[in-house]
Amino acid sequence: MVLVNVTVTDPFDRIVTGLDQENFQVFDEKVEQKIVTFSTEDAPISVCMVFDSSGSMGDKIEKSKEAALQFFKTSNPQDEFALVSFADRAELVSGFTSKYENLQEHLLTVKSGGRTALLDAIYLGLSEMKKATTNRRALLVISDGGDNHSRYTENDIRRAVKESDVQIYSIGVFEPVRSRDRTSEEAGGPGLLAEFSEVSGGRLFSVESGGELPDIAEKISVELRNQYVLGYRPSNLVRDGRWRRIRVKLNPPKGLPPLQTFARTGYYAPTQ
Repeated sequence: MVLVNVTVTDPFDRIVTGLDQENFQVFDEKVEQKIVTFSTEDAPISVCMVFDSSGSMGDKIEKSKEAALQFFKTSNPQDEFALVSFADRAELVSGFTSKYENLQEHLLTVKSGGRTALLDAIYLGLSEMKKATTNRRALLVISDGGDNHSRYTENDIRRAVKESDVQIYSIGVFEPVRSRDRTSEEAGGPGLLAEFSEVSGGRLFSVESGGELPDIAEKISVELRNQYVLGYRPSNLVRDGRWRRIRVKLNPPKGLPPLQTFARTGYYAPTQ
């Protein structure tokens, strides 16, 4: 069974709820699949927060903490959270717990400094997700993007993201373009976060003002809890381990404006 989490938004980027199974089609390598399970309930979710505490976060770190706390506040009692913090190196601050207050205490003591091991932190977060106890899993990355101190490469992370059934949501705290004075690695940060988020069916939210951060965090929390989950058994039964592309097509009821869907772009077929 392949499960696909789908977010639907309107032209104003507002979440669209109330759609039915017949409004969706799923294609696996361009072949339409029969949707055998369909749900919209707010099921428990496991979220690993990946928090950038490197020196480049500087004056943005306090608002980033506020955003993290706002995200926790909008959670449900059955949800569980883990926390990875990173600067020169990635560190698992806390494994999964339903008591997010413990994570809040850790976050409040975080200070910014050092270089940026973003790729290592994402890899550590994805590794920790394997210990999650719910079926719905997401990584929330809060960072100004850019990597200048990781052991893992971009290709390592691309592969890890594709292999994991984990949605990646990123809050990119980027300076306005005109005032950026960055290395090529740091300048590529926004593109990297966008790519990882898109492949996994999550989204990148870019902010240039720290004041936007808490609202964006709450928006992501609401989005995670208002997704459609489509399940199908692939008609192609060959176990060749190859990457198979998924496309979700929406057939909305008449009278609605153009809608946009966000879903993971594929999965690796099993090998045995």
